[in-house]
Order: sequence, then C-alpha cells, then structure tokens
Amino acid sequence: MANIGSEVERAIKWREKANPEYSRMAFERTLELLDLTIADKKNIRRLRELTRLRETLADFFEFENTYNSSGKSFQNYFYAFNFAASVMSNR
Repeated sequence: MANIGSEVERAIKWREKANPEYSRMAFERTLELLDLTIADKKNIRRLRELTRLRETLADFFEFENTYNSSGKSFQNYFYAFNFAASVMSNR
C-alpha cells in the first residue's frame, strides 16, 4: 500500500505542477499496483476497501470527482501506510 501511495503522491504532485502527461503515467502505475493488490488472494478480507479506493481514485483523476475527493484526503489516507513502511525499513 505504501508503494501505491507513493504513486498517488507523484500523480498529485505532477497534477499540481500542470504536467498532465506525467500525472497520468503515475496514475496508471497506481492502478497497475492496485489491481495487482486486488488480485492477490491474501487480500480477500480487504477487497471492499481496495475496490472502493480504486473507484475513488479513478473518479478523482479521470472523471468528475463526484465523491469530492482531494489530493490531501488521499495523502492523509496513505500516510499511515508510508509511516509503517518507513518504521519497518528502519528495523
């Protein structure tokens, strides 16, 4: 999830820098990682959360943002995963 969050962060940053091509490429990597995570059988208990995340990300980056998401809301969501990954890597 931390890797997915890193790609989301890149997509947001490139969007803010008005570089839609790089933002789109980062978002495509996000979807690829998320789809692999969804397909992994060990994540069956988190399937609802993962598919809802995919839906809201797609709505934010590619559609009309009907869920009123923001870059900050996704950054806040992924913060815990990135923090946990950094703690684990420092052990």
